Amino acid sequence: MSVDVDAPPLVGRADLVAMVRAVLLDDVAPGNTAAVFLTGESGVGKTRLLGEIGDRLSSAGALVLAGSCLDIGDASPLHPLRQALRRLDADLAAPTAASVRALLAVFAEDATGPDGAGGLLERVSRGLSVIAGGRPVVLVLDDLQWVDRTTRQLLLYLLAGLGDLQLSVLAAVRSEYLQNAHPLRRVLTELRRLRSVRVVDLDPLDRAGTEQLAAAVVGRPLALNAADRLWRRSGGNPFVVEELSRDLRNGRDGFSDTLRDVFLARVDALPQPARRVVHAVAAGVEPVEHWLLARVLGLPEPKLLDAVRAAVSHRLLVGSDDGYQLRHRLVAEVLEQELLPVERAVLHRRYAEALTSAPGELHQARLAHHWRLAGEPERALPAAVAAAQEAERLYGYAEAHRHWSVAVELAQGLPGVNLSDLLGHAAEAAYHCGEYARALALLEELASVDSELPTCELHIRRARYLAAAGRSALAEAEYQYALDAADCTPRQRATAVARLAELLLHLGRYADAGERAREALALAEQVDGAITEVVLASMALGFSQAYREDPDEGLAVLRRALATAERAGRPEDVALAYLHLAELLTGPLNILEEGVVVARRGAERVAELGLGRSYETRLLAIATNGLFRVGQWAEAEKVVAAALRHRPSGADAVELLLARCRLSVGYGDVEAADRDLDAVATMLAGGGARHVIPLLTLRAALAIWQGRHDVARHAVQRGLTETRSDDLVILAVLVWHGLRAEAEAHASRTVAVDDNAVRRLREIADRVAGKSERVTRPVRDVVDGYLMLCAAEVSRLDGADPDLWARVAAEWDICNHPYPAAYSRLRQAEALLARRRRPAAAGHLLRQAYRTAQSLGAVPLTDEIRTLAGRAQLPLEERPADAAPLVEHNSEELAELTAREREVLAAVAEGLTNKEIGQRLFISERTIGVHVSHIFDKLRVRTRVQASDIFLRNHRSEGLGFETR
Repeated sequence: MSVDVDAPPLVGRADLVAMVRAVLLDDVAPGNTAAVFLTGESGVGKTRLLGEIGDRLSSAGALVLAGSCLDIGDASPLHPLRQALRRLDADLAAPTAASVRALLAVFAEDATGPDGAGGLLERVSRGLSVIAGGRPVVLVLDDLQWVDRTTRQLLLYLLAGLGDLQLSVLAAVRSEYLQNAHPLRRVLTELRRLRSVRVVDLDPLDRAGTEQLAAAVVGRPLALNAADRLWRRSGGNPFVVEELSRDLRNGRDGFSDTLRDVFLARVDALPQPARRVVHAVAAGVEPVEHWLLARVLGLPEPKLLDAVRAAVSHRLLVGSDDGYQLRHRLVAEVLEQELLPVERAVLHRRYAEALTSAPGELHQARLAHHWRLAGEPERALPAAVAAAQEAERLYGYAEAHRHWSVAVELAQGLPGVNLSDLLGHAAEAAYHCGEYARALALLEELASVDSELPTCELHIRRARYLAAAGRSALAEAEYQYALDAADCTPRQRATAVARLAELLLHLGRYADAGERAREALALAEQVDGAITEVVLASMALGFSQAYREDPDEGLAVLRRALATAERAGRPEDVALAYLHLAELLTGPLNILEEGVVVARRGAERVAELGLGRSYETRLLAIATNGLFRVGQWAEAEKVVAAALRHRPSGADAVELLLARCRLSVGYGDVEAADRDLDAVATMLAGGGARHVIPLLTLRAALAIWQGRHDVARHAVQRGLTETRSDDLVILAVLVWHGLRAEAEAHASRTVAVDDNAVRRLREIADRVAGKSERVTRPVRDVVDGYLMLCAAEVSRLDGADPDLWARVAAEWDICNHPYPAAYSRLRQAEALLARRRRPAAAGHLLRQAYRTAQSLGAVPLTDEIRTLAGRAQLPLEERPADAAPLVEHNSEELAELTAREREVLAAVAEGLTNKEIGQRLFISERTIGVHVSHIFDKLRVRTRVQASDIFLRNHRSEGLGFETR
């Protein structure tokens, strides 16, 4: 048997292989028979499954006879069995080979002899029994739709139990051939009723299986766009997936001649009316309703129904209540090349005319599509504009952007069309759906087309798009250009100032934001209907007040701004109001639980308003940060994974990647953290302190855990010199990381302590402390917590103070931040042990910190705690002195796992690889490896088998409620 060296792994069929093996071998009593018939469309993987299952059965001791039926009718009786026996003859030793040849000789005898066909079947049955020698026999038949009459009779004879051997049958049938009066169709219908027979309809792969197979062929995971296109084109058919994936691997984006020939042959096999149906559906916008197909083709109803049935039977078409669609979109691409341009245009014209003449509401998007492809842009343009406006009314900004872009394309060269108006709408729709680079490009095209465009308006729009793209410095300059423009009206001035206040708030310049907000509110009072300006300015003012003056009053202003935005109903205003309210609660005011609730509620609301890719992403990033701070890391991981499915861009992507990076740094997933930080740095051209300082802080944190203290020092110095911010919290965090890097350098003696850096950091910490006297109490409490960390890190340079670390831990307990509290307890224990004081107290602190770090999944912190405990010979597990050695793992040990670790362990118990678990849980393979390592540590095991055994035993015996999917 030849081996395909390029054969990809079998994907998505593990359960089916196990089931078939059990039916054909394990569950068959001696003297009984069993059969499994696999039906499915061509290319769905039947032949591959036959080979895989046959190998498994042969390895289990069965005699496997494999053959294929030929498409030559009854010209070759018992051909598949003869073929299988000839293959067996070539592989067997002499005694058994003689029995095989004797049975082959039986086939040469005249079946019309005195015993007739029945006698032949009986002799074949006896011959198979001799060859089997007491082993179970499995007859594997491919392409059973072409089975000859004699083989069909033999199968029925043996499955009826008329022979004298234990026989199982495994066969594959191409379902598109089982039409009308095909004899096998009736046979399978009867066999379905037998308890010993399974007829399995083999479905195509699901989306995850398709991507897994494609990745195996290409050699790497596909980009999201490529995966989307592959899924649409292939429909999950494994053969099509493999062919398209090989083309991708070899640098071709089309499809192979093999695929084209396969699909054309299937279409050519249809009756002529059915061929017309498939061509028409391929040209339509799926699903194509029955009434629409009837008008396009003009066939009488009975004839149309027969044609549709034929196309469905040949597995080219799928019918549902909504209409008809192709089983594989690739068929449309193949057929498009087979039609003449005039033929395609005629089909699209018929569609457009049928849609126009239909009573009721017009399908504007489809109408625009068909008129455009019919070559009539002047008739397509009004429909495209109407479709875009309809999408905007329903908050479908992504669809609106697509329709406006089509309208722009159609308008090129048409006389009397206002192209600048179309470009303006397209740019705004692109902005709302998160396509910020596209929005900026369309705006520049608009500026080049319309020389009379108001300068102030152009600057305001460019500033909005730049801010959303994360290019804050350029956005701030554009707002100033707008205010300086000679044509700036009072309304535009109010708009520019209000949006500038919102931008300054985003940059962390709260004092400037408050001043601009007051100015904007004063300007808005002079303009009728300036609701958006009032909402934006109120948010900036409320946030500034809550941070610098009165938290209660500031929160009240923000809540009123949200209520005003909801009443007005403008989506972007509602989104911004939720964004800043959630950010204030989870950030400066440290009201974490409420902030997370507001962020998630806001995410749901803005998703309803069509802003899922932009503002929903940002709100989920805020929720992730809040969950991180309160120690719900597993839940934070789920939230960030859900947000990433929107494929955000610009500042939205920056917010989300920074949130995910915090988790990766905490987990110790260096590769994932580095990747996210590099991506953020690439996107942050012209970014402000709000993003740059957290980016550099995370770089420092990652470098500290890696022992690269000079790299951490450099990152902190950059953050202190290259940015400006009023946000004392992020400044205090940055300074803490700088002093922590120096303290770690002192402890490890790998890098000399930079005394100048220490002096400068202490000076900045003092300035932050002075400025914190002028902010509200909640903000000051959080800032004080980080300043206490700074002071405690300084104490490590000349003899750490355990009492100081004790006060730091208590402060973070009050703030409900478990991670810095656990870190502080580690340092307190370290200081006690360094002074050779109270080892029992140090052990207690280490155990407290260890439990917290374990529950979070904070691997680097856990490792450092374990290292210190090991050096001091302090146990991290509290057990009674007279306790027996642990020999059994119980539910309490499983209860130590975090929620995410339980999910990972459940998947490990299913036998999934790290890569498969990562695909299921939407996190990186490396992060899964970190979780698995952590699970091994907690369960005190070394292998996946041992961990799975613990999980399954507890799952069965104690019903712990873990769910395996």
